[in-house]
Amino acid sequence: MNAHKREAIFKRFQQDNPRPRTELLYASPFELLIAVILSAQATDVSVNKATKHLFAIANSPEKMHSLGLDGLKTYIKTIGLYNTKAQNILQTCKLLIDKHHSQVPNTRAELEALPGVGRKTANVVLNTAFGQPTIAVDTHIFRVSNRIGLAPGKNVTEVEQKLLKTVPKKYRVDAHHWLILHGRYICTARKPRCSACLIEDLCEYAEKKYD
Repeated sequence: MNAHKREAIFKRFQQDNPRPRTELLYASPFELLIAVILSAQATDVSVNKATKHLFAIANSPEKMHSLGLDGLKTYIKTIGLYNTKAQNILQTCKLLIDKHHSQVPNTRAELEALPGVGRKTANVVLNTAFGQPTIAVDTHIFRVSNRIGLAPGKNVTEVEQKLLKTVPKKYRVDAHHWLILHGRYICTARKPRCSACLIEDLCEYAEKKYD
């Protein structure tokens, strides 16, 4: 895909949704971090249902750590892999308290040193909480980038590096959210909604589907 098409795609995304936001509900960088850890292999809807009650009583590392393992599990047991996630969250809370003055760090190295935080989670926090131009490649972004010819790659790391290199700089901070939303609601996995797509004429997918 040439640079002119990429520019046109993100210009339309911006015009359609000037201030894209994550669908995870949060009120602080800490709440966002916990929500993103919980969202691995889970839907944002399921995470929001759990964190609505969790954050009401534990919205800081100290409060969440004080719940203990069994206490935390009661709030997140509806989410997949909740046992492992509960352990990681409590260890992360302890590290935030002991090493970061109970604040979420804003560097990749410090974030990825926290239990349960990999590159994708770190990218989401850096982008959404701190406004850094990172792109967390999830299944939606991976699919869209390959399908429409935006940034083809064999794995998420390759797609991420291509996106960071080719997405016009002025759109880079918001690109993550636009691409996720596009993949979640329009360029869906089983049957892309090409007739409802605002970039259909720019897309290079050879097997477009029309209602």
